[in-house]
Amino acid sequence: MTEVLAPEIEVSLHRTARARLYHGETRVDFMGRKWWGIGISLALIAATLVSLLAQGLNLGLDFNGGVQWEVPAANISDAQARDVLAANGVKAADAKIVTVSASGVQRLRIQTSEQPADVRQKVSTALAKAAKVDIKDISSNSVTASWGKEITKKAVRALVVFIILVALFIAWRFEWAMALSAIAAMLHDVLISVGIYSILQLEVTPATVIAFLTILGFSLYDTIVVFDKVDENTARFAGSRLPYDDVINVSMNQVVMRSLNTSLAAVLPVLSLLVVGAGLLGAISLREFALALFVGLVTGSYSSIFIASPLLAWIKGQTPKYKAMRGPRAVGVDLERLVMGGSPAARRESQRLRAARAGDAVAAGGAAVNAPASLLTHEPRPRKKKRR
Repeated sequence: MTEVLAPEIEVSLHRTARARLYHGETRVDFMGRKWWGIGISLALIAATLVSLLAQGLNLGLDFNGGVQWEVPAANISDAQARDVLAANGVKAADAKIVTVSASGVQRLRIQTSEQPADVRQKVSTALAKAAKVDIKDISSNSVTASWGKEITKKAVRALVVFIILVALFIAWRFEWAMALSAIAAMLHDVLISVGIYSILQLEVTPATVIAFLTILGFSLYDTIVVFDKVDENTARFAGSRLPYDDVINVSMNQVVMRSLNTSLAAVLPVLSLLVVGAGLLGAISLREFALALFVGLVTGSYSSIFIASPLLAWIKGQTPKYKAMRGPRAVGVDLERLVMGGSPAARRESQRLRAARAGDAVAAGGAAVNAPASLLTHEPRPRKKKRR
């Protein structure tokens, strides 16, 4: 006595790996590989923390405060710009000078600490003279340190409120364990993205903050897609003693193609901004925005599988209901049959055991049709005598 599978399930078992991926019929043991993902995350988080403690973030003008000049770079070098700053009483050693591209024109961007209005005007005039351009071609911008701190506080406050509201919604729509796992995966993505900026010492600007907020939304979306399928399969397997690791594995195999399609559709435009816009055209502002998006999109797809789902499985595995269901995970063909709608491995095993016991009992009793008396739980009723 064996499990009878639907024709479409039998067909799926003979498809190629590419076809199974396309039809959502894979049998990848994600939970069996969770420690690889967790190990990579721990290494990245450790590198992030070391970099943040050692060199911190390269905060832009809007957060640190100060003065910024931009001057056409055709006739002026970095050294000449520093000489201009020193000649007007500005600490040239602390100045940050980078070359940016805007509309195909190379410009020097010079950033220093806060300066009085008369010093800013003198530096603008001297830079125009050194670059051999009109003073109207020199742009100047000043931001106070207090304004930058206020912007930082508001950004942190908005982030905290956002996390609380999202956690409450997920807990209401699904359950608190899923809310905790989704928020942990989201913070994981932001922390690694911040670590990339710290390690590479890329400038953090308001555009970077906007990109980080976008990362939060995408990370949550990809995680919710997985959790929605987990919630559906939890109800599907409610009547069977299926370990929660199997529920997670089945759910992720069923949505892996959707996650890949969503991630590719989001990453490709961002990658074009990063390569074409920032790399070929030299748009530095695009690089700041696109890099944060690219890192966040990649980590968001990765964390929904290797961070959020294993964390959810661990939390649920500590509950009394699923502690009693611990057992070997379904792998290979057994896992694929579960993905395609087959009965749980535990039920199939019990069916095989019952069939084997019944077969042994029938063989011992010598009867193939009627059940032997040893299998009955009560005394057989006496036959009625026929009337003559």
